[in-house]
Amino acid sequence: MNEVVTKFGPLVGRTLIALIFLIAGIKKAMAFAGTSGYIASKGLPMPDVLAAIAVVIEVGGAAMIILGWKARLGALALLVFLIPVTLIFHPAWSNPGEFNNFMKNLSIMGAMLYVMAYGSGPFSLDRR
Repeated sequence: MNEVVTKFGPLVGRTLIALIFLIAGIKKAMAFAGTSGYIASKGLPMPDVLAAIAVVIEVGGAAMIILGWKARLGALALLVFLIPVTLIFHPAWSNPGEFNNFMKNLSIMGAMLYVMAYGSGPFSLDRR
């Protein structure tokens, strides 16, 4: 295997995996009322609390994975977060327009399992 990929691949890979959550979490925080309203539109209780939890999990979990600090725990948090999000907000079985988002989330769940299994790699705070 290429030495550069072996050395830097985990850092670049986990950064690319986590960017979707970092950006989404920041956007949710910047448009908090809209995020809360969207959650409320799905009939969920305490939308403000759920929106705040989403921001903390997305930004916090992404930062943990990118920095390689407790990356397995950050990946677990994001994996658990994705399960209800996928089932509630991207129900491909009842809304075919959500199929791509549903499949994207399944793929990301696989990436989170990979981080949980193999950790953050050589360039990480955990390896310092």
